[in-house]
Amino acid sequence: MDASPDRPGPQGSALSRRTLLGAAALTVAASGTAYAAVNSPSSKGTSGSTGTSAGTSSAQRRAHTFLAAAMDAYPDHGDLRLTQSYTDQAGLFSTAFTYDNALAILAHLAVRTEAGRTRAVALGDALLYAQAHDPAYDDGRLRQAYNVGPYVFFDGVAQPDGFVRADGTANVGTQFGFTGTAVGDMAWAGIALSALARRTGARRFLDGAVRIGTWIEVNASTEQPLGGYKFGVDGANAKLPFSSTEHNTDLVCLFGRLALLTGDPVWRQRRARARAFVEKMWEPEGTAAGVPGGFFYTGTNDGETVNRSPIPEDTQTWTHLALNSRAQPSRYSRSLDWAATELAVLDRSDRTNSTVPAGQSYEGVTFSSASLLANEDAPIAEFQPKPDRNGVWFEGTAHLALALRDRAGHGDEARAHRLIASVERAQELLGTAQTVGSRALPERAGVVSASSPLDTGFGFGYYPYRHTGATAWYLLAATRTNPLRA
Repeated sequence: MDASPDRPGPQGSALSRRTLLGAAALTVAASGTAYAAVNSPSSKGTSGSTGTSAGTSSAQRRAHTFLAAAMDAYPDHGDLRLTQSYTDQAGLFSTAFTYDNALAILAHLAVRTEAGRTRAVALGDALLYAQAHDPAYDDGRLRQAYNVGPYVFFDGVAQPDGFVRADGTANVGTQFGFTGTAVGDMAWAGIALSALARRTGARRFLDGAVRIGTWIEVNASTEQPLGGYKFGVDGANAKLPFSSTEHNTDLVCLFGRLALLTGDPVWRQRRARARAFVEKMWEPEGTAAGVPGGFFYTGTNDGETVNRSPIPEDTQTWTHLALNSRAQPSRYSRSLDWAATELAVLDRSDRTNSTVPAGQSYEGVTFSSASLLANEDAPIAEFQPKPDRNGVWFEGTAHLALALRDRAGHGDEARAHRLIASVERAQELLGTAQTVGSRALPERAGVVSASSPLDTGFGFGYYPYRHTGATAWYLLAATRTNPLRA
């Protein structure tokens, strides 16, 4: 969605899943995976159709309306398309992150309507097209992000193409440097394609997911002491040395699904390797600095030493969702209580640097332990605003709500309900008058990534821009859909 080696490095020097190797790591609010021809559904079958059912709540319908609008933002550039990740106001133009689009597929499938299925299939086919039409490689990789519509960059240079360039290649996000391939992004794309394979029975989606799993095995497996899988490659195809708890958690799901769908036992062996790494990151007792135990560390920078700070939220919630912690309630399920307590925030309009309108407040969780200690006197990055230590990360708040619902312990549903209500209130009131592809969004549609500018502690921030990833996670939480269960 981001910094464990998904946000590695000495404290403060990491790169995020969605900002891997890009200068825009300082700009983005924000893990995280050969067909000669791909047939995409006609835009007539998806444009203007949100894919919601009659029994869906108004808030959920508006969230789906946002995902539809972000997917249909560039109608003059063909039916083969991805979903723009952030509204135009974020300054990322038509960037479509692979991770966000994987989540959009899963959210569309969660609705269980024909229109939602049609949109999910169209996005899945676009990912397959990107696999088969990379401008430089034919090995099954996906890049961190793609462009899906034309724009003029800050330097005045025009980017004229849609998702498919004039030469037929996928339009990789080169202007921001989103050209690397991260294991987390690949894993989420594979999870989404495997979900499509199960839902549709179409072999092409399973084949695409297998290509992703194979790329990860070839390019990211390691025999270093902590084991598991490493981060991926940069835009120059150089392997990155970090290993991320979040990425390996994603692989527990992906490899587990590939084992079930293919019947090949090699995927169970790979799943066990990823899971073993995740379990080595567990801290049951607490730290010398007084941090209470019951959480997962972020990963390792060198394959030998655990990176003990900062401690991110998503390694607490995704581990529960992927490891089926209900089967071991005395162990890993404690990570949800840690996140809900140690990373809890309440953003009010009277907070330092808060951008919440007067009289409003939002509860939830922040990105990491470092977010609570952010320097409120300095910008998050160059040209960015100063952070609010109590800014709510709505994507993380949504997957905490989902994990609590999944655990279903005493008081979990009530706490999840409060968190979901906070996200729905944000959709109602924050991020007004924003656009995608210069087109006005439907009113009160789409969840902003953060209530106020938020410093993740890993070299990038989140801001109050409506966001495909946050909106998709909200829908998964609202529909009780666990995307990480094999």
